[in-house]
Amino acid sequence: MPQGSSHRVVLVVDEQSNPFEVGCACEIFGGPLRPEIGFPLYDLRVAAPRRSTPMRDALFSVGAVGRLDEIDRADTVIVPNRPYVETPTRPQLLTALRRAHRRGARLVGLCTGAFTLAEAGLLDGRRATVHWDLAAEFRQRFPAVTLEPDVLFVDDGDVLTSAGSAAALDLGLHIVRRDHGAEVANHVSRRLVFAAYRDGGQRQFVERPMPPAVDHSLAPALAWAQERLDEPITVADLARRAGLSAGSLHRRFRAELGITPLAWLTAERVTLACRLIEQDAHGLESVARRAGLGTGANMRSLFKRHLGVSPADYRRRFIVPQVAGRAGTRAVTGRSPV
Repeated sequence: MPQGSSHRVVLVVDEQSNPFEVGCACEIFGGPLRPEIGFPLYDLRVAAPRRSTPMRDALFSVGAVGRLDEIDRADTVIVPNRPYVETPTRPQLLTALRRAHRRGARLVGLCTGAFTLAEAGLLDGRRATVHWDLAAEFRQRFPAVTLEPDVLFVDDGDVLTSAGSAAALDLGLHIVRRDHGAEVANHVSRRLVFAAYRDGGQRQFVERPMPPAVDHSLAPALAWAQERLDEPITVADLARRAGLSAGSLHRRFRAELGITPLAWLTAERVTLACRLIEQDAHGLESVARRAGLGTGANMRSLFKRHLGVSPADYRRRFIVPQVAGRAGTRAVTGRSPV
């Protein structure tokens, strides 16, 4: 993706839109020049069917926004969500979304935004997700959609959907990572004080998403591992560091993070490899070793599985000195700076 604000994102709000998802979109895709990055990521516009639009439960209204014809000039359209999914979406909005899809715009549904996309017929025969509490209703109304109800978000190429509320941040950061690379996404996540990487395949519901006390959580063991990703850390090593048996560690990871220890380690290493590649300071075999992925062949396999591209393709896409050269950030080393 080109640097600067050439990629236009249109955020559509309608009556009863949820302010949380609207705020998430504004935080991730809006804002002026980011000093920590060196260039604006997107050109965000807000559009609505009416000049004054009441938000959820009429808590407040949004005014002085663009009209729906902004959609016709958008590269990415974030569709409206609303808590009352039984209320039909405006026909003129559905028509505008179909038109945007035909000309190749990327469509994003945050939480109940999946209902909007499905009403437009844009999810038929495709994968999508929605808040777990609405999965049964969604399946009943839209049987032609392949619903994945137990994941944080689904990236189906030009149509992306997320689960409830906080998963909007996960999907937004995933889009930034896809467009601008891992280093830029990490800058955005740090500014938001939000986890830099939660894979879309993680579960929506975990037993204890926020541990009650730091000294009883996995945080110290995770921090220890993040500083040693280039070393041959095993699940047994993590368990010893956490003072747990391997079985207990698996249960704690499932309960607190929604994934297995090995899946977490692999995701962290893939992210570190992305950042090393973006710095263009090492060959791919060296990147594989420094990120703890072993060989270039293993790294290629993991990149294909996690990112859908090869390391070489990733390098060609992001080998622009957009962060180090413009924002004055420190170079990435073999240690994870997270």
